[in-house]
Amino acid sequence: MAQDDRSNRDDVNRVLEIRRASIGEAEVHEESLAALEDGQIRLRIDRFAVTANNVSYAGAGDLLGYWDFFPSSDPSTWGRVPAVGYAEIVESRNADLPVGGRYHGWFPMAETVTFTATATRDGFRDDGAHRQAHAPIYRSYTRTDLDPLHDDAPDGEDRHALLRVLLLTGFLADEFFADSGGATADGAAPFFGAEQVIVLSASSKTAIGFSQRAAKRDGLAVVGLTSPTNADFVRSLGFSDSVVTYDRIDDPDTGIAFVDSVVIDMAGNPNVLAAVHQRLGDRIKHSMMIGRSHHDAVATAVPASLPGPAPQFFFAPTELDRLVEAWGADEYRRRTAEATHEFIEASRAWMTIDERRGPDGPASAWASIYAGEVTPDVGVMASFHP
Repeated sequence: MAQDDRSNRDDVNRVLEIRRASIGEAEVHEESLAALEDGQIRLRIDRFAVTANNVSYAGAGDLLGYWDFFPSSDPSTWGRVPAVGYAEIVESRNADLPVGGRYHGWFPMAETVTFTATATRDGFRDDGAHRQAHAPIYRSYTRTDLDPLHDDAPDGEDRHALLRVLLLTGFLADEFFADSGGATADGAAPFFGAEQVIVLSASSKTAIGFSQRAAKRDGLAVVGLTSPTNADFVRSLGFSDSVVTYDRIDDPDTGIAFVDSVVIDMAGNPNVLAAVHQRLGDRIKHSMMIGRSHHDAVATAVPASLPGPAPQFFFAPTELDRLVEAWGADEYRRRTAEATHEFIEASRAWMTIDERRGPDGPASAWASIYAGEVTPDVGVMASFHP
C-alpha cells in the first residue's frame, strides 16, 4: 500500500492486516491514534517474530478467536494476527506503569499498540474488555529486567521472540504424551503405550522443540515426517531416530514402522494425516493436531472415517493449567525455564536470523512465510521501524 505524508506523524499508527477470507493477502493500513484514557498505556513495538505459527493463527482465527486479540477497524474483512515480540512504553496514563519499561509478549504486527493495563509483579496484564475471554498466557507481558529468561546476547531477544512460545507448545505436547493426558496416575503407560511418535512437519520450529524433548524419553522412537527437501535438515538436528518423507509413508523399507504409535500433526495437511492413519490404523493410540505449517494445502476437514482414533486438537493453555496444578507454579516455571534455555542455546547451531525492518518489512515477512520461501534454518523478525 502506498505511504502518504502521514506515515511519519506521531498520531498515526501503521499496522499489517490480513484479509480474513484469503490469508495470503496482507496490507499495511494506517489508523489515527486516540488520546489515552485513564489506566491505559501505549507501547512502541520494536520488533516481532513472523513464523508459520502466525499463519496458523490466521487460518484458525475464527475457530480459536485469534482475530479477537487485536480487533481491526473493519473486522468483517481484515484481521490482525498476534505475534510475539518486544515493545517499550512510550506514553502512559497508568501510575503503576511509567514510560520506559520494555516488555516481552503478544502484540499486533504494528508500530504501536494501546492497552488498558493492570500492573503485575513482573509486568502487566491487558485487561481490555475484549481480552477477558482470552487465556492469561496470551495477555500477560513481562518486563525484560524482571524476566528470568531474558537473554542479553545480541541475538537473544530475536531467538526468544521466534522460539520461546514454540518451544513451550512443544514442551506441553511432550508432557501431555508422557503423562498420557494425565492417565499415568491411574496406571496408564506413558505415551499411551506407544513405541514411537510420528512428528508431521518435523522441520517446523514447534516440531523441533517437541522432538528435542521427546528424544530424551526412554523406550520411545521419534520419527520425523517431512518433505524430501527438508529431510537432510531434520536428520542434521539429531532429534529423530528416523526420518520419513511424505512420499514414502507406506514404503516397506523406508516408511513408517507398523507398531503402536502416537501422532503429533504440525502440518495441518489432511491428506498427510490421512495417509498416516491409513498406514497405522488402530496401531495409533492417540492422534494430536497442533498446527498448520502446510497452510498452502487444501483446507478440508479431516475425514471422520479415518482408521484409528479420531484426531484431537491440542490446546496448549489447558495442558499448562494441568501442569501448574500438578507440579506447582514454581516447579512449572523452573522446568520450562530449563527447557527454554536448552532450546535457545541449541538453536544457535541451526538457525540464523533474517531481519525485515522498515515500512515494508512486516508485509515482506508475511509474504515470504506464507509462500513457503523461508527455509527451516532461518527465523524471520520484522518491524515497521528502521
